[in-house]
Amino acid sequence: MTFTKTSQKFGQWADSRANTVFGLGFSSEQQLTKFAEKFQEVKEAAKLARDKSQEKIETSSDHSQESGCETPSSTQASSVNGTDDEKASHAGPADTHLKSENDKLKIALTQSAANVKKWEIELQTLRESNARLTTALQESAASVEQWKRQFSICRDENDRLRNKIDELEEQCSEINREKEKNTQLKRRIEELEAELREKDTELKDLRKQSEIIPQLMSECDYVSEKLEAAERDNQNLEDKVRSLKTDIEESKYRQRHLKVELKSFLEVLDGKIDDLHDFRRGLSKLGTDN
Repeated sequence: MTFTKTSQKFGQWADSRANTVFGLGFSSEQQLTKFAEKFQEVKEAAKLARDKSQEKIETSSDHSQESGCETPSSTQASSVNGTDDEKASHAGPADTHLKSENDKLKIALTQSAANVKKWEIELQTLRESNARLTTALQESAASVEQWKRQFSICRDENDRLRNKIDELEEQCSEINREKEKNTQLKRRIEELEAELREKDTELKDLRKQSEIIPQLMSECDYVSEKLEAAERDNQNLEDKVRSLKTDIEESKYRQRHLKVELKSFLEVLDGKIDDLHDFRRGLSKLGTDN
């Protein structure tokens, strides 16, 4: 019989005389290797015992033949020498050796019978282990099917989560685009506020200049031109304000507070313009009186 490793944890051997194949599973590859080495060791020991038994049988046969061949010689020696003591001295050592060899052979046969019984017990144990292994393999096959179903469920869940992640990434991209638009609008508002502050500064300068009545009288024409330029600027500002209102209306749900600030600014600006008109009328009236 020859032991063969069919996998990392399973091995089998065949008995050709019994036409039977035996299999045995192990919990680790080290135990399988250890069993294979022990199997080979027992196999070699059995072969050696068989060879020794065969040699002993052959040796006993040879001694028997030699004893049969020496009988005529001893008879001839007895007839020549004429003494029975010499015949006994020739035959005695051969019989003793043969008896000793026979005793050794009986001991070897007894040991072989004991080994056979022990191997039969081990064989029965291996058969029981094989039966348990078969049951374990069937249970493992059922577990594999269950694991396959669970794996399929997990794979479907993974695909669903991947699709959900793609949708969330797309939503994040839309949010980023909205943030960029909001940032652009904020920059535009800041630019307009800066222009309004500049115009407010110019109006303050004009008010300071209007406080100097004598200088204004001499520079009335210059002030008129300034007023006309201011009116043009005011018109430009109004156009810009209208454009800004249009932008605000388009982004009303994100920039409601901007509308309030712009209205407040327009009210202040209209008041300043009215003041300038009143001041102009006063200047005109003053010039007419003078």
